[in-house]
Amino acid sequence: MLTNPSRTASDIPPFIVMDVMEKAHALEGQGPPIVHLEVGEPDFDTPPPIKEAAARALAAGHTHYTHSLGLPELREEICAYYCREYGVEITPDRIIVTSGTSPAMLLVFAALLDPGDEVILPDPHYACYPNTIRFVGGSPVYVTLKEEEGFRYHPEAIRERIGPRTRAALINSPANPTGIVLAPEQLRDLATLDTLLVSDEIYHGLVYDGRAHSLLEYTDRCVVINGFSKLYAMTGWRLGYAILPRELVRPVQKLQQNLMICASSLAQHAALAAFRECDAYVRDMVATYDTRRRHLVRRLREIGFGVAVEPTGAFYVLANARRFCTDSYAFAMELLEHARVAVAPGIDFGRNAEGYLRFSYANSLENIEEGMRRLAAYLADRPPRVSPEWRESSCS
Repeated sequence: MLTNPSRTASDIPPFIVMDVMEKAHALEGQGPPIVHLEVGEPDFDTPPPIKEAAARALAAGHTHYTHSLGLPELREEICAYYCREYGVEITPDRIIVTSGTSPAMLLVFAALLDPGDEVILPDPHYACYPNTIRFVGGSPVYVTLKEEEGFRYHPEAIRERIGPRTRAALINSPANPTGIVLAPEQLRDLATLDTLLVSDEIYHGLVYDGRAHSLLEYTDRCVVINGFSKLYAMTGWRLGYAILPRELVRPVQKLQQNLMICASSLAQHAALAAFRECDAYVRDMVATYDTRRRHLVRRLREIGFGVAVEPTGAFYVLANARRFCTDSYAFAMELLEHARVAVAPGIDFGRNAEGYLRFSYANSLENIEEGMRRLAAYLADRPPRVSPEWRESSCS
């Protein structure tokens, strides 16, 4: 007798970009190679000093549990990093090291939310935010961001959504999927809100005009989530951290102890080298991303996609595709099948992103240009009706 899955498992939506990637892998070998512009994963190898530090840690036998909050020396390095980069003083006892930023988010919201409590999110937003909130019994509440305003997150719009069940508002800068970086005055205004702020800073360091500012520069009444995956090309190492108000440290720590025990000891030892030895590698990666960014934005506009405000952070462009289609999922699958270019449909990032496509430039300039060439050729001669599976879509 089969066991029925829980309502939670049944109701959680898929991470649609993974649908695209898995379909792309299924099509590999059936024609020209797929150009992958869908996944937000650095194409660079992890810098050698990090790998060498992991090898030393393995040889030294650092293969056991660490403190549930994380290695003391790593938490001290995180404090030093935030002091050096942002001029803020934090202490190691406010930091918990986790197995990636997604677990950090899960632990934080599990510690904050009772069933029915609300978290305010931007729309568009990272696809997994509302799913994580719902998983722990919370309810996402959305604030619409407008493309013509540069997807700006207005404090007054958030303030209008604050209600008796609001426990937090989430900020993501540089943002996924828009690539938008909040200016200092915007963060300063957000810091005046009468609710706890959760700032996802995973794309900090990947900024191409000015620099990103941490919310901690403007308020201590916040949770900051960050990690090593994006800036140091360490996605597979699964290592992140949260900087917490003191009253949240023990609740989050207890959840960590019960659910995850601790983050990988080897990854934590390796991360010390990320802070201490990898600045030059990061500068080279950022310069390469910037070249790709400028090329991709220009080519998308030439092809006919809308990019009203140039993104200046992360490695994404959220391009308006409404002149081609309003069903972004169907359109993304069409482009995958016929142009053999994989992109992320906007609907994955909220209702307000329907009709958009997210392009990742975490791929080589040569592959990006090949993808643009294929899209330009396909869309210039796009048939009025494609294969039967798309006939019911709203594509033009």
